[in-house]
Amino acid sequence: MLSVERFKISGREFWIAVIFEDKINGITFSLDGRGYLKERINSLVDFLIKRNVNVDLEKRMSPFTKLVHDTLIGKIDNEETMKYLSFRGVTPFEQKVYEILTKNVKRGNVITYGELAKLGRTSPRAVGGAMKRNPYPIIVPCHRVVSSDGMGFYTPKIEYKRFLLSLEGVEKWTE
Repeated sequence: MLSVERFKISGREFWIAVIFEDKINGITFSLDGRGYLKERINSLVDFLIKRNVNVDLEKRMSPFTKLVHDTLIGKIDNEETMKYLSFRGVTPFEQKVYEILTKNVKRGNVITYGELAKLGRTSPRAVGGAMKRNPYPIIVPCHRVVSSDGMGFYTPKIEYKRFLLSLEGVEKWTE
């Protein structure tokens, strides 16, 4: 099922969409309106289908969108919300990296791809790939992973990463 809600966060319209069954199969969001959110949903659906995850786009209200919102604004800790993720379609390696990130990098902090790679005993490039494929943005805080020499990348837009880090009070990376 698909649940979509609009919230006001720091004076901005923030759309959150969650694809779910009994747990969350994927999350996407938009700071650029509902039209762009549709693109993001389509991209997430394509990803999930390629990963053999059942996708039903019947619209239903769900507490999951509010859960994502509450995690985003710091009302709930990211690690606490991990139990609501299905991890369907996620490789064991990706799940391991997501769990290490969420457990070790709390709100208001960042970690480099290299530092996260050391924690997971892997390469920075592999970590970057896992971050790019993260179907659970916000709950799995891939926006907190930065390059050793700057912001790094972020799907869908670097401005979104800047906004999320700014919302968490990470000044150094958002100036």
